[in-house]
Amino acid sequence: MPWYDIRASQFGTIIVNGYAYPFINQGVLEQWMPDLTYVASFSYGFTPEGDLIVPDDTRVLETARQHGVQGLMVLTPLNEEGQFSNQLASQVLNNPAARDRLIENIYKMLNEKNFYGVDFDFEFINRADKDLYVDLVRRTAERVHPDGFIVTVALAPKTSADQPGLLYEGHDYPGMGAVADLVLLMTYEWGYTYGPPMAVAPLNNVRQVLDYGVSVIEPSKILMGFPNYGYDWTLPYVQGVSVAENISNVEALRRAARVGATIQFDETAQSPFYEYVDGQGREHVVWFEDARSTRAKLELVNEYGLAGISIWTIMDPFPSGQEVLRSMFTVAKVE
Repeated sequence: MPWYDIRASQFGTIIVNGYAYPFINQGVLEQWMPDLTYVASFSYGFTPEGDLIVPDDTRVLETARQHGVQGLMVLTPLNEEGQFSNQLASQVLNNPAARDRLIENIYKMLNEKNFYGVDFDFEFINRADKDLYVDLVRRTAERVHPDGFIVTVALAPKTSADQPGLLYEGHDYPGMGAVADLVLLMTYEWGYTYGPPMAVAPLNNVRQVLDYGVSVIEPSKILMGFPNYGYDWTLPYVQGVSVAENISNVEALRRAARVGATIQFDETAQSPFYEYVDGQGREHVVWFEDARSTRAKLELVNEYGLAGISIWTIMDPFPSGQEVLRSMFTVAKVE
């Protein structure tokens, strides 16, 4: 038997969204299907004039439909290098003609590909464009709601309204909570590629975001972000120089077994980690997610009365996490 009781009573039904790139492995995609309400196709870009840049996501969307999973069109202001561009976002947000053209193109694409809705993922928005961003989401909702489509928005993990930093200043929690059907809080990336070694989504940090989130957004509209990955840092960490390796949770366990590492568990972060020395004599530390950290996070969904979770990403399998999810909740399926 696993350490948790798979016969435990369920906490009810929740929404589970999973982000996927068009090149996701077909077998992995199908493994995730029973555990998803929505698959979010990452991503649709746009030009300064408001025309869409469309990915080839036909296979992903067809697979989802075959399994009763609805597709969401993810809209991002990515530049040609694939990086979030606040300049591109600002150009469209401040150009009424481009904004209206973008909204109309979204509406047409939702119908053309039979999406369930659109997910706005604009990151690093200028503070000056905050209200314009809310207005774009509001206007889009007004355009697509009559046809039954939903509008969701992904927001940075804020802990207060006036939190400084480009990642946070352009995201208006109460404003977006009022105009969007669902709000996806990106409660991960405390431990990240260029940062110092730490848990990707420490439970104490996640709680701080949720505490603020539910104070200004209806909890039944909130999806808590869940990271399906970990990082391997080579030590010592040197700011501005060190680059952590992104690895799947499955690979983290395999690597621990391969190097003979003892997996430890940080009680504050409610996250597993381990240390090892590689063949070149370099020390490493790995933080990732396992069944224990998954259960700890999912308990927050029930505690805060949230709508569910949003997984970044489903590009890799996570069998133990999926097993915990199934033991605790029924995953919503929508017509």
